[in-house]
Amino acid sequence: MKIKIEFDEHMQEEEIIIRCSSLTEKIQKIQRTLSEIDNTKEKIILFKNETEYYLNLEDILFFETGLHGIEAHTIDNIFQCKFKLYELEEILPGSFMRISKSAILNTNKVYSINRNLTASSVIEFKNTHKQVYVSRNYFKPLKNKLEEKR
Repeated sequence: MKIKIEFDEHMQEEEIIIRCSSLTEKIQKIQRTLSEIDNTKEKIILFKNETEYYLNLEDILFFETGLHGIEAHTIDNIFQCKFKLYELEEILPGSFMRISKSAILNTNKVYSINRNLTASSVIEFKNTHKQVYVSRNYFKPLKNKLEEKR
């Protein structure tokens, strides 16, 4: 694999081009990694009462269906989100993934998984009491994604 960097002082925005003979798993992994790096500072608009908050996506632990719609959980707060879960799945970067019918997880924030073979497993986060459940159907894809990150 050759890596080439070209400088152009007239460019308005950086551009990365990957040239390959076929779309292999390795190329897809490179693409996902570059996308995650590019999206680390993305913001999302969330609400609490009548106030709008502009949060970095990296501050979100998980999104979950709550009593009044979709809730975004941070270490110490819960915000309301205007998007549906299926819409979030489409717009969130690769570090987020669906872990149940009612939750999307920021895989960068996982501290531990308390595995339960017969039911949902519990995901815990550092510096907070918050937990979220990963259903059996999503457990293996989650483990694979976490292994990829190591």
